Amino acid sequence: MNDQKIAVMVDSGTDVPPNYREKYGIYWLPLLINYSDRQYLDGVDIDPHEMYRRLPDEIPKTSLPDGGMVRDMFDRIMADGYEKVLVVTISSGLSGTYNMVRLTAEEYEGLEIFVLDSRNISIGAGLIAIRAAQMINDEGMKWDELLLRVRHEVPRSKVFFCLDTLKYLQKGGRIGLVSAMLGMSLSIKPVISCNADGVYYTAAKAFGRQRSIQKVIELAAEFASQASRSELAVMNGCAEEEGIRTRNKAEAFIVNGTVTVTGQIGSAMGIHTGPGLIGIGVLQR
Repeated sequence: MNDQKIAVMVDSGTDVPPNYREKYGIYWLPLLINYSDRQYLDGVDIDPHEMYRRLPDEIPKTSLPDGGMVRDMFDRIMADGYEKVLVVTISSGLSGTYNMVRLTAEEYEGLEIFVLDSRNISIGAGLIAIRAAQMINDEGMKWDELLLRVRHEVPRSKVFFCLDTLKYLQKGGRIGLVSAMLGMSLSIKPVISCNADGVYYTAAKAFGRQRSIQKVIELAAEFASQASRSELAVMNGCAEEEGIRTRNKAEAFIVNGTVTVTGQIGSAMGIHTGPGLIGIGVLQR
């Protein structure tokens, strides 16, 4: 436990990798993965490899953890000796997680809790949580300053990603401002991001897979160039070899960015994007 007795908690849609959760003791609130035969906890009793394996047979649905799960997590945090909790959630524009956790936190006694709407998805939200954990544990940042800083980080974090197909976003109702027809004709592939309201939109268009991945790198580089330096996260969804190649290209192309996070997105994100996601998260520093 850090001297400030501040805990960091995330929902599983933030895709914070296990090594960072272990290093900083970040608490993990799993979203629910619902198959026809049973319900699973994202990242607890189902991993993305199993989800992708089963995807051709059934596209499961995701749902929010209930208030009881959130209260149990707060109970655990308090039992571990913490007095304050920073919760970072995926965008309220894409999920009800933020509002559900916020309402539960307002009724909870015994902890001072702040719930941050990242207005982002996957590692775009995860980078904010990792940075918060670093500020607490490595820099000894106090609570009031921490809350100011994490609010400041929201517009400074962004993720850009491309998909092999848009059908999973469409079936899951997460298409946002992205046209489903765009990715289904003439090999036009959109590069997707979240706007200021935390809703998916088309950040760019490209013809074909490789050009769409290159456009992801270029958009990440453009956003990173707005700061003196940036931290990068290169993530994939059932596309590990392409993820490695993308990381190598990003490290060479984005001169003021450092890749600090790599990995596989979680099941909750993967259900809505399908296999083949390549994405880069950028946190301006």
